[in-house]
Formats: sequence, C-alpha cells, structure tokens
Amino acid sequence: MRVALLTEGGYPYTHGESVVWCDRLVRGLSGHGFEVYALSRSRRQEEAGWLGAALPAHVRRVRTARLWGPARPARTGGRGGPAARRQAFARRFDAHFEELARAVCAPDEADAAGRPAVGASPGRGPAEDRFAEGLYGLADLAAEYGDLTAALCSEQTVRLLEAACRAPGAPRAVRTARVADLLAVAERLERALRPLSLDWHLPSPRGEDTGLARVDLCHAVGGGVAALPGLLARRLHGTPLLLTEYGVRLREHYLSGLAGLLDPADGAPRAGSAAVRALLGSFQRRLATEAYRTADLITPGNTHTRGWQVRCGAARERLRTVYPGMDSARLLHVPEDDGEPVANPLLVWVGPLTPAKDPANLLHAFAEIRRVRPTARLLVVETRPGAGGDNGYAAHYRALADRLAPPPHDPAVPPPVVFERLGGPAAPTLAEVYAGASVVLLSSAVEGFPPSLVEAMFCGRATVSTDTGAVREVIGGTGLVVPPGDPRALAEAALALLADSGRRARLGAAARARAAELFTVEQNVTAFRGIYLELMSRHPVRGGADRVTERAPRPFERTAESAGLPEAPAGPDATGPRTAGPGSTMPDTVLPGTAAPPPAPGGSGAATTAPRRVPSWARDPAAAARVPDRRTETARGATPVAAGAGPASGGWEGAPE
Repeated sequence: MRVALLTEGGYPYTHGESVVWCDRLVRGLSGHGFEVYALSRSRRQEEAGWLGAALPAHVRRVRTARLWGPARPARTGGRGGPAARRQAFARRFDAHFEELARAVCAPDEADAAGRPAVGASPGRGPAEDRFAEGLYGLADLAAEYGDLTAALCSEQTVRLLEAACRAPGAPRAVRTARVADLLAVAERLERALRPLSLDWHLPSPRGEDTGLARVDLCHAVGGGVAALPGLLARRLHGTPLLLTEYGVRLREHYLSGLAGLLDPADGAPRAGSAAVRALLGSFQRRLATEAYRTADLITPGNTHTRGWQVRCGAARERLRTVYPGMDSARLLHVPEDDGEPVANPLLVWVGPLTPAKDPANLLHAFAEIRRVRPTARLLVVETRPGAGGDNGYAAHYRALADRLAPPPHDPAVPPPVVFERLGGPAAPTLAEVYAGASVVLLSSAVEGFPPSLVEAMFCGRATVSTDTGAVREVIGGTGLVVPPGDPRALAEAALALLADSGRRARLGAAARARAAELFTVEQNVTAFRGIYLELMSRHPVRGGADRVTERAPRPFERTAESAGLPEAPAGPDATGPRTAGPGSTMPDTVLPGTAAPPPAPGGSGAATTAPRRVPSWARDPAAAARVPDRRTETARGATPVAAGAGPASGGWEGAPE
C-alpha cells in the first residue's frame, strides 16, 4: 500500500522530533511505499540538512513546506480578477475565520476537574463544531481561490480576532488582549494554517489523483499542525487517518508557553502575555480535539499520553497504546549487576540539564546520600546540550553541586560529583555509562515517556525514579518510585538499594526482561505493520458503483499484502517524485523509477470534493496494463535534494523529552 507519513519539525530532516523513530518505522515496513509530507519549523532545522540519499528506496516522494519565516503567498487568494469575485472571497473568508476565532475564544465546557459539563460529550460541543466548520471552510476557500496568506495577514483578521475576544462569554484572559497581543496571535495562526493553502490534498486540474489524493493511508506523527493535511485528505477523499503521538503536542505547547521558551530562532513571537498564551493554547486544543475525533485510530505511546488524548475528546475505543521502540543491541551487551557489595558506589543520572528534569532535587538527594555513604559518587551525564536555551542552567547546577558536595582540596582525588557531556572522556557511550552504574536515578519534576529509564532497564540496572509522566507504567515493579520534589525520599530509596546488593541485582534483571519484552524496535514495527493492515481491511474498495456491493464490508476480505508493493507503478496511479512544497528551499527531485511530477493545481475553481477512490492495492491490474508506461520518460540518476549525514546520533528519539 501507499502510506503518506505526515510530520512537523522532524523526519526527513536530520534534527527534530521523532526522526530516529520515523526512520526505523519506514525501514522496518519496507513492504509498503512511503511518501513523506514534512513541515519544517525553523531555519536552523533546514540548515542542518535532511536525510536525502540516506532515505530508503521505497520512500518515493518527499514534499516540504515551511511553518516559519515571513509569509510568502504563492498564489493571490481573492486579490485578482473581477470585483465580484474579490467581494465573494472577502465575504466567505470573514464568515469562516469568524467561526474559527469565536471557537478559539469560547470558554471550555468543563468543570474545575477537567471533566466535560453535564450533557456534553467529551471533545464535542458547539465550540468544537464551530471550529471544524471554520477550519474546513477556510480549506475549501483556499482550494477554490488560492493561497490564504494575504487574507490571514490582513487588518481584517485582527479585527475579527478582536471582536471574538470582546464577545460576551469570552474568558477573562482573552478579553484582556491588546493590539500587540492580537498581532502576535494573528501571526502564529497564519503560520499554523499554512497547510490549508498547500496543494498536497488536491487533485490535479486534469482530475487525476495526486499527492494525498492517491495514497491508501495517512499516518500523522503528532496531533497538531502535522495532522492538518491528513484531516483534509480524510474529508475530501475518505483516506484513513492514523495518528501517533509519543509526546502530546498540546502538553508541549503548554509547557513551552508557560516557560517562555518558544524558540525565537524561527522569527516567531514569544507567547509572553496571558492573552497570547490563552488564545494559542485554545487553538492548539481545538485542533487536537478535531484531529482526535476524526482519526480512524490513535496510537499513544503510553497511558500518560492516552489520558491527555481522552481529556481532549479521543474516543477510548479508537485508542491503542503502542510503546516506542529503542535500538537495544548495544545496551543488552552490558553485563548485569553481579550482586556483589560495592565499596565506592556510583550513582548515574542521564538527561538534559533543564528545570523539568529537576537536577536540583538530584543534588540535594545526593547530599543526603553522602552523609550516610561518604564514598558514594555521582556522575551527571548531559544529553542534548543547550536544550533549555542559553539560560545558564548548567553553570547554576555545577555551582549548586560544589556547595552541597564540595570537591576535595587534593586534585589527585576525584570530586564527588562529575558533570560530563555524552561523548566526553567520562561518558564516551551510554553503554559504558550504565555499565559502571550501581544505581540509576531519575529526578524529573515533569516527564513524558522517560527514555533514560528505559536505557537503564535494558542495561539491567536498578533504578530510583520520581513518580511523573509514564514512569510508573514503564518501570512496573522492577524499580523504586518516589514522589517528585522530595530529595529525602529519593536519597532513602537509593540508600536502600546500595545497602542490599542482592535486591539491586534482582531488580536489574527483572527490568532488563521487561524492557526486552515491551520496548524494542521489533515490537514497535510489528505493531504498526498489523495496524496498517487492519486499517486497510476496514476500508475495502471505495471506487465506482460497479465495485460497490449491497452488503457491508467484512473485515480482512481484502488485505494490503495481496498485491504487495509494485516496483515502479505506471500511469496516473504511479507514485510521484520527491518534490518540495511552496516556500521550501529544497529543489524538486525525481527519483529513479518514479513518474514525472504532475502540474500544480490551479487556484481557481479547484474541486472541494472528489469521487470515491479505489486503494492502490485493490485496483484492477488489467486496467492498469492499458495505461501507457511512462517510466521511460523519467529522469535517471537525479541528485537528492540535500544529502545529510543521516539521523542525529543517539539511541533514542521516539519520545521527546
């Protein structure tokens, strides 16, 4: 089958979210053809490069578009042509954007505990329906008139936002929005809504299926803006939508907004004021709700993520937890704890030095441990240097360590606390770091899926972790869990393991067995292989009337592996070239064995509905044989867009920290 992988700020770029996970998924499912539709977030991400020639051969097309930088309209939506046409565009734009703005400014129908109000179904209500009407109305407008950038950047957009903020019933934080706040929100909304103006989901002017109109499945990595192209393909063509989240986009937005860490490198305004945070947070929440209620299946990475999705309206019957996979080969070779007492125990902590990981809690706990075990040492291994921005966190924690556990006066004696970046002399590889650990500590105040905890489990090490995010679900009964923000509890648990070497070894062995069962790459890829086939079995032939029967479709009556992946399909159903979207710096690339790119759809009179389509794996082979073979016209030996060195090094990127 043909699968469209929809990403935001990640694959196929070398740096970003879930790059390694996406690469492993695509390589593991080599029996399917993939097309990648990527939205880049910043100039820095594009300058870092993308995988290019390192992409597998069955990735037949790559298209990109920017969510950063100044607006550069590709087409003049409603600005040219007769006055009547311009007026019609303006009336429809005002109506649709007003619906969307009123939904964003509407209060949540929930009580103080976050439960839906009486009589309201989770994720559904007047505000959610209004948001969907406005969103899809703008998409239809873009399909008919062209790019919406100019309209979204206009003064009228700010006026409509202001009117929605001042409407009766609007939350207090929204009513206080000033002109500067409205301008910042309008700019962020224009960036977030850019996928509506792309031609990815539209058929060609000749009526041929192109882009997302011809794929069999859309797989969105994230419930935010990345899901927008999939929502449009689901609405226009009935294409099944699979949504995978290992880090909840809405949760990440809340955390980054409250911390004031929105990356200014892409030129985007910071979400500083309460009004800006409230408006942008509401937009992200409404978008996530629409994605959750539209997706055919949602695969959270853990029950913590699942809880967020249920709160935002995801139906429980369409949720299926699939744990992220880790390349465990190098970690499983680490010898297990031998269960012998250790005179000079080494405690290990791995992660970025950010407030969310709470290194201060770790250092205070280590000071308590040193009072009982003066020979204990602590190795702090920093991953992703600079993850918290240039805020002086590393220097602050080093100073705190020197105060709580002063280094000895004799330079020949090693200090009790050592800070080292991964790859440095004291921490050359993760396997060597964990091999020397007596106990591994996790001190996070805020956590999603804990990758360092899983790494320690693969290495057979006993762990002490704070009870945040998915920690309890991941560790099961194979480690100790303490309340977050309690250094005394963290210290007491670590001391208990240091005092009982046999228990420490038993917990480490149990942790390794649990990790090998639940968190391997093979387990993850196998789960998605079955999910792909299941989704296609629910969507049998949806072609013309001659293919539709009276009875309801039966599960698995047509399976995706029945036809396999064609070597180089021909004709209008052929998988197209790797091309760049509007605003991308990547030149279009045609790969060997692919068809030439179809003309870009026109901006006027584009169809907003399409006939029911037939999946590629169920099409009539005899009909395909009658289509002239255009492979001889394909450019051979084309150069990839920008050859990168491959995914960023490191064993984990399936779950953003």
